[in-house]
This record gives sequence, structure tokens and C-alpha cells, in this order.
Amino acid sequence: MVTLLDPTNEALPAQRQMLPRPQSLAGKQVGLLDISKPRGDVFLDQLEVKLGSLGVTALRYRKPTFARVAPADLRQRIISECDLVIEALAD
Repeated sequence: MVTLLDPTNEALPAQRQMLPRPQSLAGKQVGLLDISKPRGDVFLDQLEVKLGSLGVTALRYRKPTFARVAPADLRQRIISECDLVIEALAD
């Protein structure tokens, strides 16, 4: 069993079932979400290069600010365009 802590409200942790990981990234659209913290884009740039070398298509997204959740329209766009998402947290 894996325990993940939600930093938004540790007093009342949400119980969520982990989604299964894909067997392969082949043919998948991978979203790279920059939450707008400093240097997150640097990490995602390197990750995009690595994914590209594996033949994986990466789509880039950016939140307007790290201080708030992603706007609903951005979340919907990511859901409609991607099979999975990697979110960059950096400073």
C-alpha cells in the first residue's frame, strides 16, 4: 500500500484509489503541466526531450499561477487531449 499526503489539507486527507499505470507510453499523449513555479519549465524541457527520444508525444500546458488550482477550462483541455499528465513542481 502506498500513502500519499495531500499538502492542501493534511488535517483531512482525502481517500483516493490510485489509477493503474499504463503498460507502455507508446501511442499515448502525455501532458506536461507547468504550475508556474520557478524552474518548473526547466524540468519539463528536459522531460520533453527524454519523452521525445522514446517516441512519445508530449503536450505542454501552464497554469496561470501556482497559488490556485488550474482553471476549469485548462483542466478540461488536458482531459480531452491527454492520456496522462506529469505535473512539474520546482523552485
